[in-house]
Amino acid sequence: MARARCWVAEWRARRTSRHERLAREITDPVARLKYLRRAMEKEESPRWRRWIRRPELAAAAVLAAGGMWLWAGRSAHPVKAMGEGAAAPAGWETGAPVRAAEEWVTDKDIWMVEQKPGYEIYSNGLRIETGATIRHEPREDMEIDDEERKVIIGSKTPAGIVFHTTESHIAPFEASNNQRLQRVGRWLLDFVAANRCYHYVIDRFGRVHRVVAETDIAWHAGTSAWGRDGKDYVGLNGSFLAVSFESETRHGDRLSDSVTAAQIHAARTLTAMLRRKYGIDARNCVTHAQVSLNASSMRIGSHVDWAANFPFEAVGLPDNYIQPIAAMYLFGFGYDDEFVRATGARMWKGLGLSEDQVRQEATQRGLTVTRYRSLLQQRYRNVAAKIAARTAEAGRGETAAATGARNSRKERLP
Repeated sequence: MARARCWVAEWRARRTSRHERLAREITDPVARLKYLRRAMEKEESPRWRRWIRRPELAAAAVLAAGGMWLWAGRSAHPVKAMGEGAAAPAGWETGAPVRAAEEWVTDKDIWMVEQKPGYEIYSNGLRIETGATIRHEPREDMEIDDEERKVIIGSKTPAGIVFHTTESHIAPFEASNNQRLQRVGRWLLDFVAANRCYHYVIDRFGRVHRVVAETDIAWHAGTSAWGRDGKDYVGLNGSFLAVSFESETRHGDRLSDSVTAAQIHAARTLTAMLRRKYGIDARNCVTHAQVSLNASSMRIGSHVDWAANFPFEAVGLPDNYIQPIAAMYLFGFGYDDEFVRATGARMWKGLGLSEDQVRQEATQRGLTVTRYRSLLQQRYRNVAAKIAARTAEAGRGETAAATGARNSRKERLP
């Protein structure tokens, strides 16, 4: 019986790999997402689940299909005509299994080795430039009561990390541009400090600069939401840290040429230190595109930095693109074709899981998906109204609308 279950698991893995191989041959991203959604729905159908629970039948089918699989590998692909010769996205070639979140742990201990005016050095090799660190509004523990459960709008201890790109001017990374690269980097740091944009900036040379103190709020996430394990976060400025790469957004699965190997190494050591220091769950380390919201249109992806190709594994994290998008299943947000085109196949899995979760919860409540999504959207509006009232009562410097407007400024440096 156990052997049969192993055969079933292997067969399902091959089916998934084949779906992904066929999907990457479809050039249009919207059509590709639709193909993957149909494949997922077929495998999750009640008939499939009933069949897979009987491993003795499944094993027989696997044996019978063994020869068929070899034949299928030589036959024409049904979707080949949709994207003849399309290049495979980076990271899809290996078919490596997804590791469980529990496996993504940091070093047993990371400590500060040396602290001097202008820098800190840590035991995992991380060096942080601290000479230009500024203070801002201090973090506070803040919650509001919702009809369903509590919503966290502030946390004195950082609960997660949001990864950004600066979207600033990017010079070619060449020795002949050394002076220009350094000059542009200094301008960028001045701009980030003046606008309190991020806690950390990783420059093209892999240097980690602390801009806003970790104890304080940075204006980085704007209108945003995330959720994990029963904890709902809205307005991540007050609860998550911001780490930004000096880089530009590139759509699709391939990593932008503006990201350097030194930046990725620095991000790995910085992320490990922050997770160890604050006990941050690996699944709460996400990209701006995963949390950014447009409240007026009720769509996700108001900002799309790191929408598709963040190197999660290289930074020491699980591929968090495959997580459900919290704003979709908590607050009924949707997405449009433009967002799909800005993302990649890894993010599409998360979109599909989000839709599945909304559909399942609607069924459990005896509601249509449309009606249930409408109720979720009303929940978000209620939460936003309570946050605005709380903000006004506390006398904080900006309303939620002003914060969103400030965060939306995408000025390009010289």
